[in-house]
Amino acid sequence: MTVRNGREFLSIPGPTVVPDSVLGAMHHPAIDIYSGKLEGITHSCLEDLPKIFGTQGQAYIYAANGHGAWEAAVTNVLNRGDKILVLESGRFAIGWGQAAEVLGVEMEILPGSLRRAVDPAQVEERLRADTDGSIKAILVVQVDTASGVVNDLPAIRRAIDAAGHGALLMVDAVASLATMPFEMDAWGIDVAVSGSQKGLMTPPGLSFAAAGPRAKAAHQTADLKTHYWDWTFREGELHYQKYCGTPPEHHLFGLRQALDMIFEEGLENVFARHRLLAGAVRRAVGAWGQGGAVEFNITEPSERSDSVTTILVNEGHDAGDLIAYCENKCGVVLGIGICDLVGKAFRIAHMGHVNAPMILGTLATVEVGLAALGMPHGRGGVQAAIDWLGEQVKPD
Repeated sequence: MTVRNGREFLSIPGPTVVPDSVLGAMHHPAIDIYSGKLEGITHSCLEDLPKIFGTQGQAYIYAANGHGAWEAAVTNVLNRGDKILVLESGRFAIGWGQAAEVLGVEMEILPGSLRRAVDPAQVEERLRADTDGSIKAILVVQVDTASGVVNDLPAIRRAIDAAGHGALLMVDAVASLATMPFEMDAWGIDVAVSGSQKGLMTPPGLSFAAAGPRAKAAHQTADLKTHYWDWTFREGELHYQKYCGTPPEHHLFGLRQALDMIFEEGLENVFARHRLLAGAVRRAVGAWGQGGAVEFNITEPSERSDSVTTILVNEGHDAGDLIAYCENKCGVVLGIGICDLVGKAFRIAHMGHVNAPMILGTLATVEVGLAALGMPHGRGGVQAAIDWLGEQVKPD
């Protein structure tokens, strides 16, 4: 017997739930790629994406996933043999560095923890030791979807400045853009990348890069540039140059609608909604953790992200059993543990097109699963989430 019949709910950290209005915008006949309406959509998206990144710099759109944006960023600003410093705080900064290695870049990892954010003091110490300036770029994620951590980007920028180092600061904002503040210019970020399938509420298939003045200067002498990723080519006057070929029309229809939804809600309201829903999840997990079977992966509360929460399942219990129960019996798809957390964790996404009933329903389903599987947990996790939202979200 199950209670799963009905609309399945996706609670994984990408792809996230796509709004019906975005799906509707994509349900559109193909149109001319050389003139007219599509040119206008391209122009408006390229005007609006920098507002989401918080930059006066230039944005670029790629028909690719986030790994494509990684490659675009690296090839446009670095040279073969350049050294990069990758700040470990989970899986994805290292993945970005490995992608750069394949292209002929030398990678050094600043070791970190899967359970903590990057330590800015360690960044400063390493950069001070780099007296010959061999490190050309620093790669870091704002949010790592494996660990659930959020890194303090302004503090990392201050560490770089305190060391007097000239390396470019390159940030992966795939799991954070349009879910929490991101101020590329104010925080001194030189290159930022993101993707369509998380906070931007559009199906996977688009990725983005934003470049500041120092990145554009480095671009002039970068020898890793390739025709497809090249910023200079994409700045050409012809519409097809913006995509180095046929535009991904239907994704652009969806992206335009998603951006309209974000601006209609207001970025600050978008951030507040994510903060409140993340707070509800954290209160539920805190209550469950009193029973001993589960706990937060990120040990420091201030380092837990507002877009995804990673929850460890302690020894003697199987995260896979809980994930399977929630999906097969209740129709809620939780995120699996990845990298070193395979089989040891599950993840609850609270990013993108998500609201209170979606989060409360997910939390209630997890609590049902914990009870059904006999996993020791503190009672009242859902009630703690309800109490939090009731305290924070007041009537007008």
